[in-house]
Amino acid sequence: QEKDRFRQKNEANFQANLRSAKASSLLTPLVEFFFLLAIVVVLWYGGREVILGKLTVGELIAFFGYIAMITAPITRMTQQFSLFQQSFAAADRVFEILDQEPEIKEAPGAIVLPKIRGEVVFSGVSFAYPKGKVVLSDINLHIQPGEIVALVGPSGAGKTSLVNLIPRFYDPLAGSIFIDGHDIRRIRLSSLREQIGLVPQDPILFGVSIRENISYGRVGATEEEIIAAAKAANAHDFIMKFPNGYETILGERGLTVSGGERQRIAVARALLRNPAILILDEATSALDVKSEQLVQEALERLMKGRTAFIIAHRLSTIQFADRVVVLDQGRIVEEGAHSELLARDGLYRRLYDRWLKDTKKRGDRGG
Repeated sequence: QEKDRFRQKNEANFQANLRSAKASSLLTPLVEFFFLLAIVVVLWYGGREVILGKLTVGELIAFFGYIAMITAPITRMTQQFSLFQQSFAAADRVFEILDQEPEIKEAPGAIVLPKIRGEVVFSGVSFAYPKGKVVLSDINLHIQPGEIVALVGPSGAGKTSLVNLIPRFYDPLAGSIFIDGHDIRRIRLSSLREQIGLVPQDPILFGVSIRENISYGRVGATEEEIIAAAKAANAHDFIMKFPNGYETILGERGLTVSGGERQRIAVARALLRNPAILILDEATSALDVKSEQLVQEALERLMKGRTAFIIAHRLSTIQFADRVVVLDQGRIVEEGAHSELLARDGLYRRLYDRWLKDTKKRGDRGG
């Protein structure tokens, strides 16, 4: 489906550029033709008038000058025509975005969510992406305030889909989700998302200063609060190694810093926002051992006293979770503490054994 949409957009863009090229290739020689035709006509008619004594040579030359004066701006206009075509195509894309109706809409009379404790309840939740198969089926979960819940399962089990329902990136097909007893579909979106922090595997950083990246989403944060958040996220030391410290400008998407440093900036951002609910989606899966340790320490500080959902392929990062929820093919197949699930010899145990095997292989190659 996404490939088809991508092909359609590419085809539309190609056709717009093709029309622009055709128009440009036609107009330029057309203008030059009429320019030469005008010279021939003036030379023929004006020359005859000069011979008959009705026109002076100076007046004839003046006519040639007038033709040149008229032709020059017309030629420039044709050269700009392709730019106008591209501008119209770009404007169409901008207006298409502006006219786009949001898929997630607030209910009439949606409430502002007060400061929450962090209780989250999934009641009979099922979900499917548009024109896709069902990825979550009849999910029932009750997470207490301050509880750390690890979501584990094979790739495609529905872990990320599950947590994406909490901030209403999508709405479920069936069932309801409650936060502190409030149905999230009855809460204003801005009010809901203000109290949820997200640390993804590939955090979005902007081409502005580190200070602005950390304070993004928390307008009016003081310098002291920003530095305190960075210290708690194990980010302060590497930030101060830059000549401009917190005023260092990051490249687009934070390409001027390493993956571990990007993650720590993202953790600092989440700490500064002080959310009641945290979503950590594969937050350490792409890091080396040293970076993972620094980020893990920062995440432990971040999760303290907050309701947290952790998604990780590295099972070592979720052993301290209060509860582990194992998903497979969109359903909860196991639930309990880490040690309990290991003793059951089910899917979690098989995933854990596979992780230990992969870790040993990496260690052997590294040694």
